[in-house]
Amino acid sequence: MTLPVLYSFRRCPYAMRARMALILTSHTCELREILLTDKPDSMLKISPKGTVPVLQLEDRIIDESMDVIKWALRSGSEKMHILSEDEEAMSDSLIQLFDSKFKYHLDRYKYSSRYQSIKEEHQEKCLEILNNLEQKIFNQPWIFGKLVSLLDISILPFIRQCKIANPEWFKSQKFNRVISLLEHFESSELFNKAMEEFELWDPKKPKVLIFPS
Repeated sequence: MTLPVLYSFRRCPYAMRARMALILTSHTCELREILLTDKPDSMLKISPKGTVPVLQLEDRIIDESMDVIKWALRSGSEKMHILSEDEEAMSDSLIQLFDSKFKYHLDRYKYSSRYQSIKEEHQEKCLEILNNLEQKIFNQPWIFGKLVSLLDISILPFIRQCKIANPEWFKSQKFNRVISLLEHFESSELFNKAMEEFELWDPKKPKVLIFPS
């Protein structure tokens, strides 16, 4: 059986959460690590929008991270928290919030020169959303308790990006549960596996790299 092919960029939060879903559901694929500044023609041919992740299956192409996650989760995972109806509604709402408003303000906070934006205004908007999340966390070490959930893997890569933009500011805030959650995430085996470094895929000298290794 031909393995699925995953085009990925290690530091991209969208690609990161897709890789975590594959790890948690024990899916194996051929990993093609790329640079977003040098996208291979083979990827652009199957997904012209040129973003990662792109998962190439035998019968179709999946090129949105949440769709990759949904595909992976069809087989279930004993390693993941099973959402109750209320938790699923909360997860859907927060994932949509982080994928839209949080990501919008995060980009303009982190890359204010590129967007010609007022950094502090967008930092404040990120703060509002993180303070909102703080009020919804009642468990440890993950949002819903002992096991990682769809919500955790979907939003934590973006929260990590917010911390990276200004670590001192981030750690000085009062959202202590969010900080604790992120620290647990960054020290987890799941994060370390997802962030394992692979050599760049060279279409002229292709080498099959298996993920997870």
